[in-house]
Amino acid sequence: MQIRLLWEHEMGRLANVLVGRRAERVALTQLIAALRAAESRALVLCGDSGMGKTTLLDFLADQAAGCHVLRVVGLQSEGELAFAGLHQLCAPFLDRTADLPAPQRDALRVAFGLEEGPAPDRFLVALAVLGLLSAVAGEQPLLIVVDDQQWLDRASAQALGFVARRLAADPIALVFGTRVPGNDLSGLPELRITGLPEADARALFDSTLIGPMDPQVRDQILSEADGNPLALLELPRDLTPAQLAGGFGLPSTMALTSRIEESFHRRLSTMPDETQSLLLLAAADPSGDSALVWRAAARLGIPHRAANPAIEADLAEFGTRVRFRHPLLRSAAYRVGSPADREAAHMALAEATDPQVDPDRQVWHRSKSSDAPDEEIAAALERSARRAQARGGPAAAAAFLERSVRLSLDPTRRVERLLAAAHANLRAGAYDPVQELLASAEAAPLTELQSARVDLLHGYVAFAHGLGSEAPPLLLKAAERLERLDLDLARDTYLTAWMSALFAGSLTTGGGLAEVSASAQQLPRSAQPERAELVLDSLTLLVTEGLSAAAPKLRRVADTFTDPGIPQAEDLRWGWFAQAASSALGDLDTWRVMLERQVGAMRAAGLFDSYPVMLAALGTATAWSGDFAAAAALVTESEAVCEATGTQAAPFTSVILASLRGDQAVALPLIEATVAEATAGGQGIAVAFAHWAAAILHNGHGRYDQALAAAEQASSDAPGLYVSLWALPELIEAASRTGASKKAEAALERLAESARAGGTDFGLGVEARSRALLSAGANAEALYEKAIDLLSRTRLRPELGRAHLLYGEWLRRENRRREARTHLHAAHDLLSEIGANAFAERARQELLATGERVRKQKVANTSVLTSQESLIARLACEGRTNPEIGAQLLLSARTVEWHLRKVYGKLGLSSRKELGSALDHLSASTTW
Repeated sequence: MQIRLLWEHEMGRLANVLVGRRAERVALTQLIAALRAAESRALVLCGDSGMGKTTLLDFLADQAAGCHVLRVVGLQSEGELAFAGLHQLCAPFLDRTADLPAPQRDALRVAFGLEEGPAPDRFLVALAVLGLLSAVAGEQPLLIVVDDQQWLDRASAQALGFVARRLAADPIALVFGTRVPGNDLSGLPELRITGLPEADARALFDSTLIGPMDPQVRDQILSEADGNPLALLELPRDLTPAQLAGGFGLPSTMALTSRIEESFHRRLSTMPDETQSLLLLAAADPSGDSALVWRAAARLGIPHRAANPAIEADLAEFGTRVRFRHPLLRSAAYRVGSPADREAAHMALAEATDPQVDPDRQVWHRSKSSDAPDEEIAAALERSARRAQARGGPAAAAAFLERSVRLSLDPTRRVERLLAAAHANLRAGAYDPVQELLASAEAAPLTELQSARVDLLHGYVAFAHGLGSEAPPLLLKAAERLERLDLDLARDTYLTAWMSALFAGSLTTGGGLAEVSASAQQLPRSAQPERAELVLDSLTLLVTEGLSAAAPKLRRVADTFTDPGIPQAEDLRWGWFAQAASSALGDLDTWRVMLERQVGAMRAAGLFDSYPVMLAALGTATAWSGDFAAAAALVTESEAVCEATGTQAAPFTSVILASLRGDQAVALPLIEATVAEATAGGQGIAVAFAHWAAAILHNGHGRYDQALAAAEQASSDAPGLYVSLWALPELIEAASRTGASKKAEAALERLAESARAGGTDFGLGVEARSRALLSAGANAEALYEKAIDLLSRTRLRPELGRAHLLYGEWLRRENRRREARTHLHAAHDLLSEIGANAFAERARQELLATGERVRKQKVANTSVLTSQESLIARLACEGRTNPEIGAQLLLSARTVEWHLRKVYGKLGLSSRKELGSALDHLSASTTW
């Protein structure tokens, strides 16, 4: 990077003359070269205050000839205004929003307050910004410089971090200057800015001197500045020539940032009173709107000439916008006045702000004009919070509400605002402030309902932290307290408690499924129950009374949530809970349909926060159906969403897919890692899932002792729902091959009870197949044939293939080789076709034992395309447009087209029309 050698007036403005920082300058020059070559880049310049980040960003912008340059500056006092930074960036291009996909366009316009609508998902807004910037960059390479990123409002910071991670093929460079990179910038390349080397530091320092200086004083200042360019420029300004020459008046010992700010403070103190007042006014308003500042100045009687001393002293610029030379200078200007001066400045700014045009900024200034309780202003801040929330800015809503708390006169309203602020922070993912606000609420007198809501928020924080074991008891406590206070909220809370207990499984620290379900079953029933009540009643009855008692209600839930007439809002709100009904019944075909509908609705609505969890469930159902290519595509999509959103999710689909394929090299490390991470995180269901997958893997390879051990661990998860029941067929197969007949019979009893209560082809088919393993003679034969008949009616091809395999193995042992070959060939062909290679190899070995010559199963050669290219090509073949594919994978349409061009090149194609047949040919091509 570069350093400021000196500041001088040139053509009526400041110009930077820079030396040093060769490596950094080279890096930034190379970035611009890449941008001009139509490559995307993202970079974070990070370093302490005064290290020269802004100077380097200025240098970068100066090098960007031929590029469109946009600048955004984060302002500490603007953090309460949702999407303020993003609006700075996008304002010149808002006329282009009409070209965005409708959900993205609407989300962005709502976020910017240009129209009303449902609160948009933050990632849908970010995707809209990506699309907008991509369109602009299509005309000219685009450099976006974001200075003081740490002061951006949270919504803008998240959106720009998202955009930086998804640039791919867009000719956009996004460069941030920040002190310490936070989570919003995680994963982006960093260029750390440290102090100048000694030679450069001396050169910079010497450039500020106008007379001789005592060498010891010089060395002392250089040592204390530690290469900080701003310190080297500012510290000598406070010393007279005599002090510089003789060493008198050296700065006192304090932190370097405080020393620099104190230096600014002393310089400001030498300004005329009216100049100080003008700078305080400018510092109090974060917008930089010079017209607003001058209107407020007129109210305080500050003349235009007051700006001249500040301009001449190189403290600030008063042009179209008001700019301070450094953020610490703004901070010093704000603090140079007394509290009364600051309050007067905010009042003047409030009076100068049009409440119809900018009501939120106006009320914010009003709130800062006095610390005295004021219920009118507190209520106005609440209204601003609601507007921010409606625009998808929960962090901004929290800021308004927290300020409202400070001004609240009514104790009851104060507590309500504390709880509202806590909830807004929860939605923004800021969990530490939630706990602080709840602690403040708990210190106040609470109504019983308020106290219950405190418990509820504690539970939500625990659940949001990672679906672990701490949430169930907290949510159960809140639900029980809410029963007599707010029955609808109690039902909602019980549903969340039930799902959190399901995820925690055997690792829960209290409030397990049995306890949650028993308590929820005591709720009063409605004559005409709403959908949430139907779902809650069926799921909790499943746990308390068993599947036989709950089956009719579970079927009603499945029918309700597969009805095409269900409103999307209802489906999105309760569908995640409702899909558990079909899974419990063993109606896995309907389960997959429900999950596909849920995922589609979430895609359309742009709800990406919990999207990976839904993709994992759909991926499991899809892999289990034998559609391994579609399951792999869901893995790729989930990885893309997790990368873009920073979400972490257990690799459920990857684990089950690798196990069904029999891919030990992939599956075993995944299983081991999942067990370790899920155990540490308190996710018992993920532990059980990994053991179930391990049992499938080991059964496929004929390692029955290991399969039995894994299946026992998976099936022991109380109270015996979902994964624990899915593991029973694996346990029975492994136990029957290892002579553990008692274990097999006990597992069969559990499986039969569940299968008969569910009454589905899958459940009854797997039960018949498992019972056949423990039977002999004609009885076994009839059961195998029944299993094949029932499973052939489902979409679960791996289970059907395994039924043919087990029947063929039994027939061979019965010395009925010709009949055995029929079923073993059916098994081998089906399992090979879907890619269940370990089970297919078992079938091949059995065929060899019958005297049949069988070549080793085919392995699809899919290495030509990357997983992302395969997914994009697949979606294109389904008729999706580039914007539609981009919306699904959180990419720009330009990046989708770039991937498709690579696909065409690899497959020797010239257009999208040839893609379908090429992919079919690729799937059919094999190695032997």
